[in-house]
This record gives sequence, structure tokens and C-alpha cells, in this order.
Amino acid sequence: MRALIQRVNGGRVSVAGDPLAEIDMGLVILLGVASTDSEAQAQYLAEKIANLRIFEAEDGKMNRSLLDVGGAAIVVSQFTLYADTQKGRRPSFVHAAPSEIAEPLVDRFAALLSEQGIPTQQGQFGAHMLVEIANDGPVTIWLEKD
Repeated sequence: MRALIQRVNGGRVSVAGDPLAEIDMGLVILLGVASTDSEAQAQYLAEKIANLRIFEAEDGKMNRSLLDVGGAAIVVSQFTLYADTQKGRRPSFVHAAPSEIAEPLVDRFAALLSEQGIPTQQGQFGAHMLVEIANDGPVTIWLEKD
């Protein structure tokens, strides 16, 4: 499972002009699921992300977590995080999980993040989404759990 997390001052997800999710300060999490992933990876990443100290403290250092700052999260399923570009010019997505595996794991990850105490919203699985990210810093971090 791969997560590309972005610290944001604001984030929004819409489908066909209809808003699905919107937050102020927090994280927009682009989440990719591999065909070999299970709930164990989702649990690890949810706990790690909730407690990752990437928000600034009073001294200007990144020493506060999403829980510490009372931020929220938007989880967006993104199979393209498993793009393989080693051969040719068109990415292959053979390592991305099929939707019957990925969708329940994305939902479970979002639920686990919520259970950590993070107000969590989601995009729409499989939809063409417009994801608006006001990246703060910018702070963008790649996490992966095989």
C-alpha cells in the first residue's frame, strides 16, 4: 500500500462539479492499493499518518501530528501510484489491486484513520475526480508498507 500525503491549508474533491469532500487544515492522502495488500498495511499506514509529526510547532519545527493540530483528512483512491514505467511510454498498472480488492481496503483505511481520531472524508472510488490541494509548505511525503 502506498500513500502520498500532502499537508494542506485546504483540500476539496468533486465529481462532475458536485462536491464530495472538503477540509481546511489537514492532509490530502492519495492512496494506492497493491493486489497483495491486506488490512495489515492499512492499519500500519493509518496509525503512522495520524501520528506523523509534519505540522509546525511554536518553534517553527515540524513536531506536531495531525492529531495534535486537530486537522482533518481526505482519502482519495489512486491506482496510478502503482504505475510501472520501466518499459515503453505507457504506464502499466499490473501491480495495482483490482477494484474488488482495492475499494474495501481504501474504505477500511479511511475507517481506521477515523478510529485514530481524525475526521476523515473520502473521494469516490473509481470516479473521475477533481482534487484541489492547497499544499502547505509544500510538504509532501511518500509512505509505503509492503
